Amino acid sequence: MSKLEVLVAAVQENEVTLAEHMNLSTEAVICNQCQLFEYKEFERKGRLVRCYEFTERGVGRNRNNALMRAEGELVLFGDEDIVYNDDYEERVLRAFEENPQADILMFNVTAVESRQTYENVRPKPVRWYNYGRYPTYAMCARLESLRKANVWFSLLFGGGAPYSNGEDTLFIHDCLKRRLKIYAVPVIIGHEMARENNESTWFNGYNEKFFYDRGVLYHYLYGIMERPFALRFLLTKRKTMCVQIPLHKAYALMVKGMKEA
Repeated sequence: MSKLEVLVAAVQENEVTLAEHMNLSTEAVICNQCQLFEYKEFERKGRLVRCYEFTERGVGRNRNNALMRAEGELVLFGDEDIVYNDDYEERVLRAFEENPQADILMFNVTAVESRQTYENVRPKPVRWYNYGRYPTYAMCARLESLRKANVWFSLLFGGGAPYSNGEDTLFIHDCLKRRLKIYAVPVIIGHEMARENNESTWFNGYNEKFFYDRGVLYHYLYGIMERPFALRFLLTKRKTMCVQIPLHKAYALMVKGMKEA
């Protein structure tokens, strides 16, 4: 049976309490952004949890730190606000047994309503036209496949990085570019805890920085197709995103980000 390890990105958390809140029952690596460098380990439900505390900042760097230290055959990316089902290990292992061709599987993790971006209702391949909807915490990968492909998280995007979110989309983009086989499966493995006041670690409204950063991201994701995809994005989301900043100005900000990327 494959060995499953959860790779958790956290910020100033008590690791023992965090493992309890997340309902971790497999081996895990917790990389915690703290004030001092420190290593500790403990057992939970008979499984080893290794904890690394770093002073370095940035979610991409944090995930890379965990990925470099991973030892499991399968690695499940987790966030500190995810609560796993009691049988998540069994569900993940069974899904990989049923999909031996897959390098990566995207699972269902129920998000709070305002952050819900996807739901797998049937098995399907993840392609260039639908990969942008999946968050990191939906993803479980064969570690050997990631290392052979030499895929890592961007240090430019995400909480604590120069530009806001997008490190997860870029990671999946790079996996597809290196021809890793990715499939979505209708298997629920956990849910997202609601944050107090629905706070986000990166989102501060649909302001100028939001659109500028999105332009930088689209440059890396879509290359020569960056502008058509940006316009489609804004037209689709205009009723939500273009209330304070009109569509034409939002598009100009995205183009500025593309040019300066």
